[in-house]
Amino acid sequence: MNNHVATSRSGDGAPHIERHLFGQLASGERVDEYTLVSGSGVSVDILTWGGIIRAIRTPDKHGIVADIALGYDSLSAYEKHHPYFGTITGRFANRIAKGLFTLDGVTYRLATNNEPNHLHGGVNGFDRKNWRATASTSADAATLMLSAVSPDGDEGYPGEVRTLVRYSLARDNSLRIEYEATSSKPTPLNLTNHTYFNLAGHDTGTVNEQQITINAESFLPVDATLIPTGVRQSVSSSPFDFRKPRAIGSRIKDVGIGYDHTFILESSSSGIRRAAMVSDPISGRALEVLTTQPGVQFYTGNYLNEDKSGKGGASYKQHSGFCLETQGFPDAVNQPSFPSCVLRPGEKYNHTTIFRFFTKD
Repeated sequence: MNNHVATSRSGDGAPHIERHLFGQLASGERVDEYTLVSGSGVSVDILTWGGIIRAIRTPDKHGIVADIALGYDSLSAYEKHHPYFGTITGRFANRIAKGLFTLDGVTYRLATNNEPNHLHGGVNGFDRKNWRATASTSADAATLMLSAVSPDGDEGYPGEVRTLVRYSLARDNSLRIEYEATSSKPTPLNLTNHTYFNLAGHDTGTVNEQQITINAESFLPVDATLIPTGVRQSVSSSPFDFRKPRAIGSRIKDVGIGYDHTFILESSSSGIRRAAMVSDPISGRALEVLTTQPGVQFYTGNYLNEDKSGKGGASYKQHSGFCLETQGFPDAVNQPSFPSCVLRPGEKYNHTTIFRFFTKD
């Protein structure tokens, strides 16, 4: 664990970082929480354990600050089975059908921790690692760099994977997340962040009235176990059409218990594309998501179940938060028509996602 924290505070409004002990694992290993401060009204708490974004404090249109990320107050709550609140998910975010894939003629078996499929890297994925942290500040941003090594065979995956995730909170109140990785053997890799947002405040009920736009002409239909069928379907004339702003809950009942689907993002010549924009009509808080990834998984907290152990005793019920998980396509290792998710020796995995926080009248 790196014990040095740069805390540049020269002048009012300078980005800075604070650190404190959040808890200890059963092994006695320390888990730290870093608070990144933009200097312009937004701050973000990040844990070394799971790389978890534990809190995001943003002002509304009247300057009233609220925490818009669902989460817990204690390490023990995160150590119990939880719905990936704020985590780095990997090695493979989303699902791999039946926990099986064949790569270069070798078949690999993974945990089926979301029966009958493999989900988010398995039983002890990247969401349960205690990452090594290095913090720094500049005139423009506060940055936390997290690194971890996943050994060959970890959760059944081939190759030793070395991963770096860089969180940078800038003066313009944008949180930039950069992912880098290398592998000693060919392996599927698909990393994302799994923050649950509620722009009215994490403890204010459902997100059904918040307005969302998704920059996608098509999406991936799924079977009963949430594995893509392989078809790319137009969003036109369907409950999946968010090309213009629409309340999240306006047609949610038409898709069963809620959305848990990958939307195929429109390409951009610059490499980074606008994935989505969400706003809360009452508070005026808004979130823009940009990414270099080809897809975004829109998930509406369908399996939240009113567990009252949320921060401050909050009760998180179904649809109390939404996720916008920028990523490659689910089950891509088994579906040749999808963009490749295989990282090979000598290659570098990298992608960038930006969450920009602002207000609307």
